[in-house]
Amino acid sequence: MPNEKKQNHATKASPKQTSPEEQLQQAISDAGNDRAALVRNLEAFLNEYPDSRQRPQIYRALVEASLQLRDNARASGYAERLVALGPDDISMTILTIQLLERNGDEAALRRATNYATRVLEFVERSSSEEKSRKISPEDWVIEKKRDRMSVLTLRGRLELKLKDTVAAQKDFAASYEILPSSTAAEQLGEIAELKKDSNGAIQQYARAFALADATTGPSSRREIRQKLGNVWRLTHGSNVGLGEYLLLTFDEVSQASLPTKPKKNADARDPADFTLRKAPGGTAFPLKDTRGKVLVVNFWATWCGPCHALEPLFARIAADFQANPDVLFLAANCDEDESLVAGYLLEDKPRTPVVFADGLDRFFTVNAFPTVMVIDRAGKIAYRTDGFDPEGFESDLAAAIRRALAPLLPATEAPAPQK
Repeated sequence: MPNEKKQNHATKASPKQTSPEEQLQQAISDAGNDRAALVRNLEAFLNEYPDSRQRPQIYRALVEASLQLRDNARASGYAERLVALGPDDISMTILTIQLLERNGDEAALRRATNYATRVLEFVERSSSEEKSRKISPEDWVIEKKRDRMSVLTLRGRLELKLKDTVAAQKDFAASYEILPSSTAAEQLGEIAELKKDSNGAIQQYARAFALADATTGPSSRREIRQKLGNVWRLTHGSNVGLGEYLLLTFDEVSQASLPTKPKKNADARDPADFTLRKAPGGTAFPLKDTRGKVLVVNFWATWCGPCHALEPLFARIAADFQANPDVLFLAANCDEDESLVAGYLLEDKPRTPVVFADGLDRFFTVNAFPTVMVIDRAGKIAYRTDGFDPEGFESDLAAAIRRALAPLLPATEAPAPQK
């Protein structure tokens, strides 16, 4: 009997060994929709398989889950690991900079500054040979200037937080010289104010106010106006002369013959003529297949508070119509600085497809955010709301979509001629 027991034990099948890939899929499946569980499971997997070939995908998933959990420190840690694996991933590098800036401690800010320098070097060594064939040499030069301007402004902001005002002032001045911007001028105004240079502060704040537009947000323009007014009154005793000074500054700025951002889809004559880009990666998203369909578009910006409040309501309406192939919902981002969009999307994760507006806002004369509109099958505006009023928003939008989806009535037939 003992020998028989040993034989039976020996003949039992050994448990099947699962591969690391199978264990990873099981870890993801076990977490379900629980972001905290997903983080725990993926970190446990990495502890067991630190050299997994799936590390880039795992790190990216951990960045996204950590952002949804509002754990910026963990998110920045895995973002830095991703950048170490892919130094030329500029979108992830910029997100890493933004996350480290949020952490706010000196060590994080210094690492963020180093990453900003890396991005600047990448932009400066890029050549026209690497550009898309769809971009003209002139447009490429303008885009490169805009990229250099944006990165110098970003690095200057980090240096200012590190209290390195000399380096910050140098970067902001270089940024403004490449392409004048409201942001760089405002920061130069703040530095001048810190140095007790009232005339310099007035000049820079006036430039910032003159350059501010809808893309910077109304709250930003009000803040600049308050800073300018305060320094002017401290210097001159009252607001007398400020209006005239602003007009002169506006003339100076507007006559500077600045290169403008190339207009995308400038030749489009119909919504279906547009080719947008998916955010944040930039993959082409042509609207030609929407011809004959109903298009529902939410024009928004990252700085727009009401846009954030509107998004879940817009997503609910989109879910109600998701089974209908004749209607397409889009969230069209209108930020001037597109680098802000990647971090926002990872953190807030809109539930409708997100694209860059790429001139669609200009085509429909969008001047306020949010703006939601329904484009009918003929490419015409069937419904539009500027701003956000939650009262009745969902019912009004749903009703407008149903009206636009209604089949077109056939033309009245002419009576047959009498014999």
